[in-house]
Amino acid sequence: MELTLPENVKKIIKTLKNAGFDAYAVGGCVRDVLLDRKPYDWDVTTDALPEQVKSLFRRTVDTGIRHGTVTVMMNDEAHVYRGYEVTTYRIDGEYEDSRHPKNVTFTGDLREDLRRRDFTINAMAYNEETGLVDEFGGVVDLKRHIIRAVGDPYERFTEDALRILRAYRFAAQLGFGIDEDTEEAASKLKANLKNISAERIQTELTKLVCSPHPDVILDMYRAGITGVILPEFDVCMKLDQKSKHHLYSVGDHTVRALMVNAEFSGIEFDDDTIRFIRYAILFHDFGKPEAMTEDETGIRHFKGHALISERISKDIMKRLKLDNETIHTVSSLVRWHDYRPEATEANVRRAMNKLGPEIYRLLFPIRIADTLAQSLYKRDEKLAYEKEIMKLYAGIMERGEPVTLKDLAVTGNDLIERGYRPGPELGKKLNELLELILEDPKCNTKEYLLSKI
Repeated sequence: MELTLPENVKKIIKTLKNAGFDAYAVGGCVRDVLLDRKPYDWDVTTDALPEQVKSLFRRTVDTGIRHGTVTVMMNDEAHVYRGYEVTTYRIDGEYEDSRHPKNVTFTGDLREDLRRRDFTINAMAYNEETGLVDEFGGVVDLKRHIIRAVGDPYERFTEDALRILRAYRFAAQLGFGIDEDTEEAASKLKANLKNISAERIQTELTKLVCSPHPDVILDMYRAGITGVILPEFDVCMKLDQKSKHHLYSVGDHTVRALMVNAEFSGIEFDDDTIRFIRYAILFHDFGKPEAMTEDETGIRHFKGHALISERISKDIMKRLKLDNETIHTVSSLVRWHDYRPEATEANVRRAMNKLGPEIYRLLFPIRIADTLAQSLYKRDEKLAYEKEIMKLYAGIMERGEPVTLKDLAVTGNDLIERGYRPGPELGKKLNELLELILEDPKCNTKEYLLSKI
């Protein structure tokens, strides 16, 4: 089997081999090439020791030299230096914290190095001279669309509990299933995830939620894993909504909304924006269990759930150590996800002023996904409303209409020159003038606004 390697990877392997060492591209990059996907990065494994690797290349960085990893810096086609991790074949020692080996032993045996890796699809190596080295059935598992641990899954997950989340993350990204024995071990060892840092858990959860198959979170729920890392989701899975607007539990509705968004979000939005939208969809109804009331007919209501969901989402994101921009943006989207003013240009301008144009824009795909994950009751009316709102928003943006105080044709200084003192009275008057232009943008001329003071 012949694979195409980038020129820099070929150069690294050739340099090592010319010096008398073995060297292969290894891991996820080999997997991705076999799947006709573009690898995010390229890793090389070798029997050369770190100091020997460093002596062969002009620019290197001691990325993880204690564990055998040196980053070799190479010029790419755009004449930009790019790093390639080169790691010595190794055997991991005893794991003492469900994450890191106590020590590593360097070895000259490629098979021993591949044996310590997490899943068969990530335990393959390749160079042009030897071809593909696949000791554990990775190619077969790729064809079967299966995530399977290398060797004994209990050993792999005991060594590093983060591999439990990685199994589900790979399943979500690739659209694969998880091998039965591997999933059984993941479920039984799920408590070890408590030893994993919040940052590591967040990284895997983010990749899963933003993947083409976020519904894999249901498999995590059935295996008891969300109960460890996201117990709020489990509460939602157990709450039937009992409303003509809904067919599913809160949790099932949430997952269906994520799936709807996964069908089209990659077309319009960049990765950061997809993260904001997917997390907002995940959290948007987490406040419903706390907000639930039930009337005399058995119908359940969830008034005020958006504000409760906002609070819960902030708590979760802080717990997961998400960055401040994500926390602010996602919690704002959660707070306003049910905000539906009458579809008029003036109301849309007011909404853009109140939320900010970008936050308001991101609500559109969230509300559409929310609607399509509900019952058919008034669905056409709800979608027609969203279509009209988006049309109005697009027109306002295209015309560049004013929606914020900074867009006013007059400033605070203009008012001060006419007798207003800095302070609350000045701010109140500016907001009165803003309301005029939100109602009618044609009013936004200096002459007209000054005539109103």
